[in-house]
Amino acid sequence: MIYLDNAATTFPKPESVYENINKAMREYGANPGRSGHKLALQGGRAIYETRELLGNLFNIDNPMNIIFTHNGTDGLNLAIKGLLKPGDHVITTSMEHNSVLRPLKAMEKVGVKTTIVECDKIGLIDLKDIENSINDDTKLIVTTHASNVTGTIFPVKEIGDLAEKNNIVYMVDVAQSAGVYEIDVKDMKIDILVFPGHKALLGPQGTGGVYIRKGLDIMNMKEGGTGSKSNLLIQPQMLPDKFESGTPNTPGIVGLGAGVEYILDRGLESIRNHEKELTRYFINELKKIEAVKIYGPKDAEKQAAVISINIGDEDSSEVSYILDKVFNIAVRPGLHCAPLAHKTIGTFEQGTVRFSIGPFNTHQDIEKAVQAVGKIVKQI
Repeated sequence: MIYLDNAATTFPKPESVYENINKAMREYGANPGRSGHKLALQGGRAIYETRELLGNLFNIDNPMNIIFTHNGTDGLNLAIKGLLKPGDHVITTSMEHNSVLRPLKAMEKVGVKTTIVECDKIGLIDLKDIENSINDDTKLIVTTHASNVTGTIFPVKEIGDLAEKNNIVYMVDVAQSAGVYEIDVKDMKIDILVFPGHKALLGPQGTGGVYIRKGLDIMNMKEGGTGSKSNLLIQPQMLPDKFESGTPNTPGIVGLGAGVEYILDRGLESIRNHEKELTRYFINELKKIEAVKIYGPKDAEKQAAVISINIGDEDSSEVSYILDKVFNIAVRPGLHCAPLAHKTIGTFEQGTVRFSIGPFNTHQDIEKAVQAVGKIVKQI
């Protein structure tokens, strides 16, 4: 199969990811932080090493400010619901995933106010629209780094500067950029960074995390055993224990660490240039096919390796089905859990067929995808 659904989950993973997960399960599958024997200590060290690798990737000084979660959605819920209080105001955008929008809508029920800034037809945000939305109650600005529908890249550093200038917390969802684009929490003035482990970070499903800047007051969403301060009946307040109750997903976190180590060894620039080259070629070839509509910037320099298209008025799910069954190409159709993004680009009724390129796709994969789209066009 030609796998072009990397925006949902990157597949395959580096061989080292599978090997390290297997090793964790077979060789030291004990409970880290809960026992003092050597197997538990080995698991604890492996988890800490993954924190350090992520710290290197995102320029985070203290690895203990990285909280492991089940996925990006889990992290966004933790940060949004733990930070906001009744009367707070939040600014977000129309290109966000439901993992941002649904928690914000839920918080409106307890008195949080939300402003959703409209992006343009290709998914670009105007910084002035964010600035004009700021008021005395604005506590948080939360944006994506790259759209999961159009790949549109947001001016994160500029938004971070604006947030810092106005003493506002800035949270960034890096689901489509972490592992491909340079992310520096200090340079970009990012206070809260939320990432899934299973996409471009090349880890397994069931992993993710949140970076929380020192000094932020965020309430924990759950309590339980942490292996620390067990004499107390209240939750420890030091990080990461405050947010990491219960047995961790040690094999998954170890696998995530192997994915990040692969990225650091190969180099972000190498991965990014590879994906840019394939994205540029794909867009240029699709432009030659009549009846194909491409959404977003249509520019590999301004978007991640996410390309959404439609073929005339054809149902996006039907096109995806044909690509799968006839051409053995995996893509994702529909609204991609981002209904406002589709309203923004004008595809709410039809959805789009989303092709998303990963670090292990080849030029031949993209050539075959272009040929398949061309053949479908001729058949309809």
